[in-house]
Amino acid sequence: MKLKAIIVEDEAKSREILRNYLTKYCPNVSILGEASNVDEALIEIRNNDLDVVFLDVEMPYGNAFDLLDKVGDINFETIFVTAYNHYAIDALNAHASYYLMKPISIDELIKAVDYVTEIKTKEDALQDQVLTPKTKVVSGKITLPQQDGFEIIDTSDIMYCKADDNYTEIYLNNNKKKLVSKTLKYIEESLKDGNFARVHKSYLVNVNEIVKYVKGKGGSVVLSNGKEVMVSASRKSELLSYFK
Repeated sequence: MKLKAIIVEDEAKSREILRNYLTKYCPNVSILGEASNVDEALIEIRNNDLDVVFLDVEMPYGNAFDLLDKVGDINFETIFVTAYNHYAIDALNAHASYYLMKPISIDELIKAVDYVTEIKTKEDALQDQVLTPKTKVVSGKITLPQQDGFEIIDTSDIMYCKADDNYTEIYLNNNKKKLVSKTLKYIEESLKDGNFARVHKSYLVNVNEIVKYVKGKGGSVVLSNGKEVMVSASRKSELLSYFK
Protein backbone atom coordinates (compact mmCIF):
# COMPACT_ATOMS: atom_id res chain seq x y z
CA MET A 1 0.00 0.00 0.00
CA LYS A 2 1.03 3.64 -0.48
CA LEU A 3 1.76 5.63 2.67
CA LYS A 4 0.99 9.36 2.56
CA ALA A 5 3.61 11.18 4.60
CA ILE A 6 5.14 14.51 5.56
CA ILE A 7 8.61 15.27 6.92
CA VAL A 8 8.89 17.62 9.90
CA GLU A 9 12.51 18.67 10.39
CA ASP A 10 14.04 22.10 11.01
CA GLU A 11 17.36 21.38 9.26
CA ALA A 12 17.18 21.58 5.47
CA LYS A 13 20.05 19.13 5.00
CA SER A 14 18.40 16.55 7.25
CA ARG A 15 15.12 16.92 5.35
CA GLU A 16 16.97 16.37 2.10
CA ILE A 17 18.72 13.23 3.37
CA LEU A 18 15.50 11.70 4.69
CA ARG A 19 13.60 12.62 1.52
CA ASN A 20 16.28 11.00 -0.65
CA TYR A 21 16.38 7.85 1.50
CA LEU A 22 12.61 7.48 1.37
CA THR A 23 12.49 8.05 -2.38
CA LYS A 24 15.23 5.52 -3.06
CA TYR A 25 14.61 2.81 -0.46
CA CYS A 26 10.93 3.16 0.48
CA PRO A 27 9.01 3.64 -2.79
CA ASN A 28 5.67 3.02 -1.11
CA VAL A 29 6.01 6.32 0.78
CA SER A 30 4.50 9.34 -0.94
CA ILE A 31 5.84 12.59 0.54
CA LEU A 32 3.04 15.16 0.44
CA GLY A 33 4.87 17.98 2.14
CA GLU A 34 7.61 19.18 4.48
CA ALA A 35 7.76 21.51 7.45
CA SER A 36 10.58 23.15 9.41
CA ASN A 37 8.69 24.11 12.56
CA VAL A 38 5.59 23.37 14.61
CA ASP A 39 3.33 25.94 12.91
CA GLU A 40 4.21 24.77 9.40
CA ALA A 41 3.76 21.15 10.46
CA LEU A 42 0.34 21.89 11.92
CA ILE A 43 -0.78 23.37 8.60
CA GLU A 44 0.50 20.34 6.66
CA ILE A 45 -1.23 17.92 9.03
CA ARG A 46 -4.55 19.75 8.84
CA ASN A 47 -4.42 20.07 5.05
CA ASN A 48 -3.53 16.45 4.28
CA ASP A 49 -4.99 13.03 5.00
CA LEU A 50 -1.81 11.41 6.33
CA ASP A 51 -0.72 7.89 7.18
CA VAL A 52 2.60 8.75 8.80
CA VAL A 53 4.60 11.76 9.97
CA PHE A 54 8.40 11.66 10.16
CA LEU A 55 8.96 13.92 13.12
CA ASP A 56 12.11 15.53 14.47
CA VAL A 57 11.90 16.16 18.21
CA GLU A 58 13.69 19.48 18.62
CA MET A 59 12.51 22.41 16.52
CA PRO A 60 12.43 26.19 16.84
CA TYR A 61 9.55 27.60 18.92
CA GLY A 62 8.44 24.20 20.21
CA ASN A 63 9.12 20.50 19.90
CA ALA A 64 7.46 17.35 18.57
CA PHE A 65 5.37 16.88 21.70
CA ASP A 66 4.05 20.45 21.51
CA LEU A 67 2.99 19.69 17.95
CA LEU A 68 1.19 16.48 18.89
CA ASP A 69 -0.61 18.28 21.72
CA LYS A 70 -1.85 20.90 19.25
CA VAL A 71 -3.01 18.26 16.76
CA GLY A 72 -5.18 16.67 19.43
CA ASP A 73 -7.01 13.76 17.78
CA ILE A 74 -4.15 11.97 16.00
CA ASN A 75 -5.17 9.71 13.12
CA PHE A 76 -1.71 9.04 11.71
CA GLU A 77 1.34 7.03 12.77
CA THR A 78 4.44 8.83 14.04
CA ILE A 79 8.07 7.95 13.35
CA PHE A 80 10.37 10.05 15.55
CA VAL A 81 13.70 11.01 14.01
CA THR A 82 16.20 12.51 16.44
CA ALA A 83 19.84 12.66 17.50
CA TYR A 84 18.89 12.36 21.17
CA ASN A 85 17.99 9.02 22.72
CA HIS A 86 16.69 10.51 25.99
CA TYR A 87 13.38 11.31 24.26
CA ALA A 88 12.59 7.62 23.77
CA ILE A 89 10.31 7.32 26.82
CA ASP A 90 8.41 10.47 25.88
CA ALA A 91 8.03 9.16 22.34
CA LEU A 92 6.69 5.87 23.70
CA ASN A 93 4.19 7.75 25.84
CA ALA A 94 3.16 9.67 22.72
CA HIS A 95 2.38 6.32 21.03
CA ALA A 96 5.17 6.62 18.50
CA SER A 97 5.30 3.79 15.98
CA TYR A 98 9.08 3.90 15.68
CA TYR A 99 12.10 5.80 17.02
CA LEU A 100 14.95 6.48 14.57
CA MET A 101 18.31 7.79 15.67
CA LYS A 102 20.41 10.19 13.60
CA PRO A 103 22.42 9.57 11.53
CA ILE A 104 19.63 7.53 9.98
CA SER A 105 20.32 3.87 9.29
CA ILE A 106 18.78 2.83 5.97
CA ASP A 107 17.99 -0.62 7.37
CA GLU A 108 16.21 0.91 10.37
CA LEU A 109 14.32 3.31 8.14
CA ILE A 110 13.08 0.44 5.99
CA LYS A 111 12.04 -1.45 9.15
CA ALA A 112 10.15 1.59 10.40
CA VAL A 113 8.29 2.03 7.11
CA ASP A 114 7.52 -1.71 6.91
CA TYR A 115 6.16 -1.60 10.46
CA VAL A 116 3.85 1.33 9.72
CA THR A 117 2.76 -0.31 6.45
CA GLU A 118 1.75 -3.41 8.40
CA ILE A 119 -0.23 -1.33 10.89
CA LYS A 120 -2.08 0.60 8.17
CA THR A 121 -2.76 -2.56 6.15
CA LYS A 122 -4.43 -4.18 9.16
CA GLU A 123 -6.43 -1.02 9.86
CA ASP A 124 -7.64 -0.82 6.26
CA ALA A 125 -8.58 -4.49 6.23
CA LEU A 126 -10.69 -3.96 9.34
CA GLN A 127 -12.37 -0.83 7.97
CA ASP A 128 -13.09 -2.50 4.64
CA GLN A 129 -15.05 -5.33 6.21
CA VAL A 130 -18.79 -5.36 5.72
CA LEU A 131 -19.74 -5.94 9.32
CA THR A 132 -23.05 -7.49 10.32
CA PRO A 133 -23.90 -6.43 13.88
CA LYS A 134 -24.57 -9.47 16.04
CA THR A 135 -26.19 -7.91 19.10
CA LYS A 136 -29.96 -7.84 19.38
CA VAL A 137 -29.85 -4.09 19.92
CA VAL A 138 -28.72 -3.49 16.33
CA SER A 139 -30.21 -6.52 14.60
CA GLY A 140 -31.39 -6.01 11.04
CA LYS A 141 -28.57 -3.63 10.17
CA ILE A 142 -25.43 -3.83 8.08
CA THR A 143 -22.43 -1.51 7.83
CA LEU A 144 -20.99 -0.48 4.47
CA PRO A 145 -17.36 0.73 4.33
CA GLN A 146 -16.61 4.25 3.15
CA GLN A 147 -13.37 6.22 2.80
CA ASP A 148 -13.93 8.08 6.04
CA GLY A 149 -15.50 5.23 8.04
CA PHE A 150 -18.67 3.26 7.46
CA GLU A 151 -22.39 3.82 6.97
CA ILE A 152 -25.03 1.85 8.86
CA ILE A 153 -28.21 0.98 6.98
CA ASP A 154 -31.25 -1.14 7.71
CA THR A 155 -31.22 -4.40 5.77
CA SER A 156 -34.94 -3.89 5.20
CA ASP A 157 -34.06 -0.79 3.14
CA ILE A 158 -32.13 -2.91 0.63
CA MET A 159 -34.17 -3.65 -2.49
CA TYR A 160 -31.59 -5.79 -4.29
CA CYS A 161 -27.86 -6.17 -4.87
CA LYS A 162 -26.14 -6.50 -8.22
CA ALA A 163 -22.67 -7.88 -8.93
CA ASP A 164 -20.20 -5.61 -10.71
CA ASP A 165 -16.97 -7.63 -11.01
CA ASN A 166 -15.33 -7.40 -7.56
CA TYR A 167 -17.78 -4.69 -6.50
CA THR A 168 -21.43 -4.84 -5.54
CA GLU A 169 -24.10 -2.26 -6.31
CA ILE A 170 -26.62 -2.07 -3.46
CA TYR A 171 -29.97 -0.55 -4.44
CA LEU A 172 -32.10 0.90 -1.66
CA ASN A 173 -35.85 1.45 -1.57
CA ASN A 174 -35.34 5.23 -1.61
CA ASN A 175 -33.90 4.96 -5.15
CA LYS A 176 -30.35 5.45 -3.89
CA LYS A 177 -27.43 3.23 -4.86
CA LYS A 178 -24.34 2.30 -2.86
CA LEU A 179 -21.18 0.87 -4.44
CA VAL A 180 -19.20 -1.45 -2.14
CA SER A 181 -15.77 -2.92 -2.86
CA LYS A 182 -16.90 -6.45 -1.99
CA THR A 183 -18.12 -9.34 -4.12
CA LEU A 184 -21.79 -10.26 -4.24
CA LYS A 185 -20.94 -13.56 -2.55
CA TYR A 186 -19.44 -11.63 0.35
CA ILE A 187 -22.56 -9.46 0.64
CA GLU A 188 -24.76 -12.54 0.43
CA GLU A 189 -22.91 -14.08 3.36
CA SER A 190 -23.28 -10.85 5.35
CA LEU A 191 -27.05 -10.90 4.75
CA LYS A 192 -27.56 -14.63 5.28
CA ASP A 193 -29.71 -14.07 8.38
CA GLY A 194 -32.13 -11.85 6.47
CA ASN A 195 -34.73 -12.60 3.80
CA PHE A 196 -32.39 -12.34 0.83
CA ALA A 197 -32.39 -14.83 -2.03
CA ARG A 198 -29.67 -15.30 -4.64
CA VAL A 199 -31.84 -15.58 -7.73
CA HIS A 200 -29.07 -15.23 -10.30
CA LYS A 201 -25.26 -15.21 -10.33
CA SER A 202 -25.47 -11.43 -10.58
CA TYR A 203 -28.45 -10.68 -8.34
CA LEU A 204 -29.39 -10.95 -4.68
CA VAL A 205 -32.92 -9.75 -3.91
CA ASN A 206 -34.86 -8.86 -0.79
CA VAL A 207 -37.68 -11.44 -0.81
CA ASN A 208 -39.95 -9.01 1.05
CA GLU A 209 -39.76 -6.66 -1.97
CA ILE A 210 -40.97 -9.26 -4.50
CA VAL A 211 -44.47 -8.45 -5.72
CA LYS A 212 -44.72 -10.86 -8.66
CA TYR A 213 -43.20 -14.03 -10.06
CA VAL A 214 -43.29 -14.59 -13.83
CA LYS A 215 -43.20 -18.24 -14.94
CA GLY A 216 -40.47 -19.58 -17.18
CA LYS A 217 -37.58 -22.04 -17.16
CA GLY A 218 -36.15 -19.92 -14.41
CA GLY A 219 -38.68 -17.17 -14.65
CA SER A 220 -38.24 -13.72 -13.22
CA VAL A 221 -39.31 -11.68 -10.24
CA VAL A 222 -40.73 -8.16 -10.20
CA LEU A 223 -39.81 -6.00 -7.22
CA SER A 224 -41.92 -3.31 -5.59
CA ASN A 225 -40.09 -0.57 -7.50
CA GLY A 226 -40.91 -2.22 -10.85
CA LYS A 227 -37.46 -3.72 -11.38
CA GLU A 228 -37.61 -7.13 -13.08
CA VAL A 229 -34.83 -9.58 -12.30
CA MET A 230 -34.22 -12.82 -14.16
CA VAL A 231 -34.12 -16.01 -12.11
CA SER A 232 -31.61 -18.74 -12.98
CA ALA A 233 -33.12 -22.20 -13.47
CA SER A 234 -30.73 -23.55 -10.85
CA ARG A 235 -31.96 -20.94 -8.34
CA LYS A 236 -35.67 -21.29 -9.01
CA SER A 237 -36.51 -23.91 -6.38
CA GLU A 238 -34.60 -22.03 -3.68
CA LEU A 239 -36.54 -18.87 -4.49
CA LEU A 240 -39.92 -20.57 -4.55
CA SER A 241 -39.20 -22.17 -1.18
CA TYR A 242 -39.81 -18.76 0.37
CA PHE A 243 -43.43 -18.85 -0.84
CA LYS A 244 -44.52 -22.43 -0.06
